[in-house]
Amino acid sequence: MKTYLQRMGRSLMLPVATLPAAALLMGIGHALPSNWALALFLQAGANAILTNLPILFAVGLALGMSVDKSGAAALAGLVAVMVPMFVLDPAQVATYFHIAATKVDPAFAAIKSNVLIGIIAGLIAAGLYNRFHEVKLPMALSFFSGKRLVPILSSVVMLVLSAILLFIWPPVYEALVGFGKFMVGLGPWGAGLYGFFDRLLIPTGLHQALNSVFWFNVSGINDIGKFWSGTGVRGVTGMYQAGFFPIMMFGLPAGAFAIYKNARPERKKEVASLMIGAAFASFFTGVTEPLEFSFMFVACPLYVLHAALTGVSMIIAAAMHWIAGFSFSGGLVDFILSYSQPLSVRPYMLIVQGLVMAVIYYFTFDFAIKKFNLLTPGREPVEADDNDGMMELESDENDDKYMTKAKKIYIAIGGKENLTYVDSCATRLRLQVKDTAQINEKALKKAGVAGVNAVDKTNLQIIIGTEVQFVDEALAKLYRAGVPLSDLTVSTDNPAIEEEKLVSEAIGNKPAITESLYSVANGEFVDISDVADDTFAQKLIGDGFAIEPSDGNIVSPVDGVVTTIFPTKHALGLKTASGLEILIHMGLDTVELNGEPFEVKVQENDQINHGDPIATMDLAQIQAAGKQNTIEIVITNMAEVSDLHFESLTTVKNDQAVGTVTTK
Repeated sequence: MKTYLQRMGRSLMLPVATLPAAALLMGIGHALPSNWALALFLQAGANAILTNLPILFAVGLALGMSVDKSGAAALAGLVAVMVPMFVLDPAQVATYFHIAATKVDPAFAAIKSNVLIGIIAGLIAAGLYNRFHEVKLPMALSFFSGKRLVPILSSVVMLVLSAILLFIWPPVYEALVGFGKFMVGLGPWGAGLYGFFDRLLIPTGLHQALNSVFWFNVSGINDIGKFWSGTGVRGVTGMYQAGFFPIMMFGLPAGAFAIYKNARPERKKEVASLMIGAAFASFFTGVTEPLEFSFMFVACPLYVLHAALTGVSMIIAAAMHWIAGFSFSGGLVDFILSYSQPLSVRPYMLIVQGLVMAVIYYFTFDFAIKKFNLLTPGREPVEADDNDGMMELESDENDDKYMTKAKKIYIAIGGKENLTYVDSCATRLRLQVKDTAQINEKALKKAGVAGVNAVDKTNLQIIIGTEVQFVDEALAKLYRAGVPLSDLTVSTDNPAIEEEKLVSEAIGNKPAITESLYSVANGEFVDISDVADDTFAQKLIGDGFAIEPSDGNIVSPVDGVVTTIFPTKHALGLKTASGLEILIHMGLDTVELNGEPFEVKVQENDQINHGDPIATMDLAQIQAAGKQNTIEIVITNMAEVSDLHFESLTTVKNDQAVGTVTTK
């Protein structure tokens, strides 16, 4: 049942994708002078879409839920929805009961605009198509076999259903409207509850079913339809949309910055590329899934916090009657289009609210990540076997970036031996596999996907972003062709691979080497666990030691080469002959000082010995800025270390031996 609802939610995205066209026409129409014929013409074009949503939903669901995305299924969906729309029209109902049209229950007048009828029609048409599209009738009726049979069956089944609805629709509709009135009666609190549960359902894909209740005419709320057609109540219609703008345009991007800030130094670059792209998508288009999926599973408490903050934003916007609407999602594009709509109310205040939410998101995310040691992107431990179990993709100059990514995904999920079905929604691939335990999640992440969600044993979601359609098409080509993995991966007898293997084996068999670590400054020796920064204290970057300096002269703790000098000059990277990678971090949070208290005396690639001067730091200037002077010396590739030992020390002198480290 859950899988069925997920497929339904995915299929709903097809008719929903038509709404931006209506928003564009309506936005331009209302931006023009109201007495212009062109303005009225564009608004009429938008209403042509908005008033026919049940038909769009029926066609879209029938197409999306059919086994092969057949146009015959879409036609069956159209036939299926036309039957009840006509036979349950108030004028027709009046003839059945020999009464005046004015005495017909008003519920029947809502049939033509109620998307629930369209959803039911689309699901029935898809079910009939999947069951009967290959049926072969006797010779005399063979013309009507297969796909031609489905629209006929759809009309018959929907006629029977219409006969049932003739008697049960009024109480059903009354119950739906009652639910809608109850939720609207909750006012801002109802909007907040909706926003909270909408975010919580994102991982399952079931949020689309929830959205249809509030955004479209299922229970009479029809928040999107009424907003863009201008037929709702000013200050009320749009409250199930407005609170999303501050979150999607400002809150989540600020949360992304907090995630980046708390990433390991050596992983900040890769995290930045992920966060920048996801934050831009969230701000500009309102597509949040690439960003949300990057932390919803690895840092569940943070995602619950995000859902709660979304609910709060919805409550504030609704309570203050700050209204804007969207046709697709709460990003900048929709915000601009909705700004001049008749039912928009002080939409500029949503920008102010968004700036406040950005501050809240940044500080709450930053606090939660540090306080609870949440493994957001870039904070996960560095693994030595990062490439274990991965196969190298054979490059092909004819492949575009979508096919290249599709091939990497195809390899990571096990190819034709494991993949059984390919589909997608707005931002994610929705795949069916024989066993999700066979996928290589690490390889998927290296392919550049934003997130991976193994829903159950056979259903897999891979978050791509707004370009998912093109990756979907490329992956579907590989699947339909049944391309074997051997055609996509580098041959094992490739000389370059063999050479790399030999080098790796030679390194793996090297003898253990023990070398000394030396103090970088005069001062007090500090156990790394006692440093007043969780990133270092919890050894998220690696193990090592710290010095509370008494002066600002910094020397090298090892013999080696300078590999990195940070632009802000507060940190340096060294590498020893045995392969140890050492990070020297001067002060806490001193990256914010833009290098002013520091002077680096070496350059990248310089060969140095322990005790050689490498930098100076102005202790007084750092303290005046409200920062701490503690210097951290961290081994960042602990996977190469078999033993680390420190002497029992309190005070140390410049270039004094403080311990030993042994490599594997």
